[in-house]
Amino acid sequence: MKYLLTLLFGRLPIGWLQLVHSKTRFAAAIAGVAFAALLVFMQLGIMGAMNQSTMAPYSFFKADIMISPQDSNMLSDGGNVARARLFQALSVSGVADGAALFIGRTDFTLEDGSTSSLQTFGIDTGKADFLSADIGNQIQGLQAENTALIDIDTNGVPPEVFAGLAAGHPFSFEVFGKTLAAVGTLKLGGSFFTDGTIFISDQTFLRIFPSRSSGAPNRILITVEDGISADVVAARLAAVLPAGSVKVQTIPETIAADRKYQNTVRPTGIIFGFGVLIGIIVGIVIVYQVLSTDVADHLSEYATFKAMGYSQSFFLGIVFEEALVLAVFGFIPGLIVSLGLYFGMSIATGLPIEMDLGRVVMVFFGTLAACAISGAIATRRLAGADPADLF
Repeated sequence: MKYLLTLLFGRLPIGWLQLVHSKTRFAAAIAGVAFAALLVFMQLGIMGAMNQSTMAPYSFFKADIMISPQDSNMLSDGGNVARARLFQALSVSGVADGAALFIGRTDFTLEDGSTSSLQTFGIDTGKADFLSADIGNQIQGLQAENTALIDIDTNGVPPEVFAGLAAGHPFSFEVFGKTLAAVGTLKLGGSFFTDGTIFISDQTFLRIFPSRSSGAPNRILITVEDGISADVVAARLAAVLPAGSVKVQTIPETIAADRKYQNTVRPTGIIFGFGVLIGIIVGIVIVYQVLSTDVADHLSEYATFKAMGYSQSFFLGIVFEEALVLAVFGFIPGLIVSLGLYFGMSIATGLPIEMDLGRVVMVFFGTLAACAISGAIATRRLAGADPADLF
């Protein structure tokens, strides 16, 4: 490492030599930086899993525009939209077709009495074009009464429960006291709000939720004609439909608004955001303590250099060298431990907690920046001091 740093800085790596002179302090500093990086990685991982699991259901739908109730913030919340809005939308220039989407939540009950919550989507079986290929190819099977497509990755349900479905054998399960027959499958998994997902026809949905009305779906999906911008059609719809009761957004706008709400309004997103901030502060404080102690221990040496005419930039270079070493040596174990925890948490919770390259790069440069800030603060004592006063 000494020779590598010599080549990198073009001089003797004074900062490295000072750090390794006290191996106990060096190890403690690396552990502190690793812990701070681990904190940030874990908060970002959980926040990423929340965003990914919340946005994942949108992948089931092939629409260009979504009409939602004005009070909705996420796909699963808010009131209802009058079906009359669908008929109004179909009369707008550029609209190709529309479909009513019903959304609810049910409890999946196993024979042992345990339950898992299921996000439930109900849609007209004649609207396969509004669904992704894996759902659309199975939607005709939902024409029979009380049939469903079930999420085989549902949290809390052993995989062997769905083993017969792969062989074409219907699987019966109970929701709200009614027996449904799963005639097909989908794969999504759980989220922060539900354990799994099922798709049923709109008629089955209304039988399961007798208080709901066919004239009041939760969302309206819209496709636009070829060659016409979804933004243009969305603007036309917004001008026609009552703004006080519905909002019209393209699918990318809907997803972006959903993600923003999750991260900036819901308590979970805010807590994870503060967790990232706390991790950064912890890292800055730990590195500052190490570097300031190191500066204090070598004041006489720094005074000698200053008396010889070395500038403040020289001392900053030494401390930044130490900060770089601490950042790199602390980041690596922090990353390794995070990968192990990501894997364990993903297996235990079923949530998509995954490491991606963008997060690795962001945390690495964030660690470098935090260590550099700490180094700059640690050298402030040397900035205006007289060499004679430093002895």
